[in-house]
Amino acid sequence: MDNDELTPASLLDQGLTALFHLLGPEWTLTPRPDRESHSGADVIVQMQAQGDSSYAQLLVDLKTSVTPRLVEEVLLPKLRLIRQVNQYTNLMIMTLWLSRKTQDLLREHGISYLDLTGNVSLRVSRPAIVIYTEGATRAPRTVAHEPSKTTLAGPKAVRLIRLLADVRPPYQAKELADASGLSLPYVSRLLDTLEDQLLIRRDKRTIFDVDWQNLLRARAAQDDLLRHHSYAGMLAPNGVAAVMNGIRGLPAAGFDGVAITGSWAAHHFAPVSAGGQLMLYVARWLTVDDLADDLGLLPVQENADVLLLQARDQVVFERTVHIGGVQHVALSQVVLDCLAGPGRMPAEGEAVLEYMANHHDEWRAFGIQDVRRKSQP
Repeated sequence: MDNDELTPASLLDQGLTALFHLLGPEWTLTPRPDRESHSGADVIVQMQAQGDSSYAQLLVDLKTSVTPRLVEEVLLPKLRLIRQVNQYTNLMIMTLWLSRKTQDLLREHGISYLDLTGNVSLRVSRPAIVIYTEGATRAPRTVAHEPSKTTLAGPKAVRLIRLLADVRPPYQAKELADASGLSLPYVSRLLDTLEDQLLIRRDKRTIFDVDWQNLLRARAAQDDLLRHHSYAGMLAPNGVAAVMNGIRGLPAAGFDGVAITGSWAAHHFAPVSAGGQLMLYVARWLTVDDLADDLGLLPVQENADVLLLQARDQVVFERTVHIGGVQHVALSQVVLDCLAGPGRMPAEGEAVLEYMANHHDEWRAFGIQDVRRKSQP
């Protein structure tokens, strides 16, 4: 059911049905006013077990969407007011879907929640009720985005997200637009979205703080490395070491158009595992077949040990680093690719995030003036 089709009454009905199944048939849930007559955003729900004179009271706030910013600016003041009036009334949010960051923030402040994908957290002290379930980690397709909101999906968003992660604030939208090559209107809209998610903080027009770790996680949650990229599977008959030597021997244009990402890039900074497929980004000015010939690779349909990924946007070649004489993507790109990758790659991405948090000065620029867009043939 899309946002524009979901009425408060139908959201309440579906939410109470889901909650009843979690509690069991010995419980009764009584909304006041009656759910059929309810048309507003809030409703009181009384929860009572059979044979028990005590009951819990929920103030259910019905919303089609909830962002971390809404939690901070709207729900927390409401919670403080509720606790001043009646400490035994519990605030619960019912909505279509909640992001992981929003769930964490709600639990941190003792606000219960239930979304229609199965993410539920309910803690009541009297009578004692504790329920926690996990549902969808990504927004279902039926959850329509607001038309006015720019999302973190798509290759353009990566340019801005990478820049916000790679460069310490303060800066303003105009500086970010100039440095990323994106239009100022697009940058402004995406910054509004990031502010709603509390991934950036602004003082008027100036960004003074970036939650770069959760920013990278949020972007990766919108991506699927192998589903959203064209790639060719290859076999390295002489081993990965021979491929590395082949890359070092490429002419300048070929060398600059190849960059290692994924597990092999992560291993250098966070060796939580060994092996894995060697993933190489290939720039648009190179032909995959010619590069495979130059590196001694053979195309295969299964059991590839090398993947040649066609870069959707040249941002993957921004701020690359050279390790062992071979070009690697920047750490922020390694994280994005690993978190959106298959198998053990997400765990490797988290390990790289931990490394980055402990080595800020080694990878994060101190200002926009310290980064330049790489010229692209």
